[in-house]
Amino acid sequence: MTQKRIRTFALLAALSGVISLAGCAKKVAKVTPPPAPAPSAPTATLAANPSVIQQGQSSVLTWQTSNASEITIAELGTLPPTGSRSVTPSASTTYALTAKGAGGTSEASARVTVSAAAAIATPSPTDEELFSKNIRDVFFDYDKSAIRPSEGPIVQNDETFLSQHTSIKVLVEGHCDDRGSEEYNLALGASRAESVKRALVQGGVPADRIRTVSYGKERPFCTEDNEQCWQQNRVDHFAFDR
Repeated sequence: MTQKRIRTFALLAALSGVISLAGCAKKVAKVTPPPAPAPSAPTATLAANPSVIQQGQSSVLTWQTSNASEITIAELGTLPPTGSRSVTPSASTTYALTAKGAGGTSEASARVTVSAAAAIATPSPTDEELFSKNIRDVFFDYDKSAIRPSEGPIVQNDETFLSQHTSIKVLVEGHCDDRGSEEYNLALGASRAESVKRALVQGGVPADRIRTVSYGKERPFCTEDNEQCWQQNRVDHFAFDR
């Protein structure tokens, strides 16, 4: 083998080795994947409508979240990612929502202000309503105009009420049962009305606040012919005098 051939063979062998080594290196090289993206942070909103209520009224909480796996409001517990809930707090309350996920935690809050319930104004009773509630009629024995002892406390109660309510005037109506003539009963009714007026005046009620009238047997409260019915008609009836 000549010297030239030897050099050519050596060059080819070296080149073959280089190619072989490059092929091996290519086979063992590994590709490194890019890092996974970080989880997105949760978002959360919470609103109350209305935000100001009176005691006993309700407000609606509405929330929205994203990228969260656990949503809670302390007063309501665990909640879905989006929703609404009616609440009726007895006092002003701040509702705090917490949304947790792989990317962290987000919080939102809404305050419901509770004001005292408006007082319901109760109208004061009128003089006529007070009169109707407190004044009581006075009953008499048959053919009598004197106030019988059992009716004394009633007259005293009427006198006390009229003394306390100085703007009220009263009409005392004298009534009788249907026994006896019309003229006689008109006179008896007048006597009964005057009897009660005198008692009221003696108790301190000014005479100019008391008028009297007799209806005798003309305006009966009961029309049956028995003692129970007649007793209802033997009466001084009090009417509010305008």
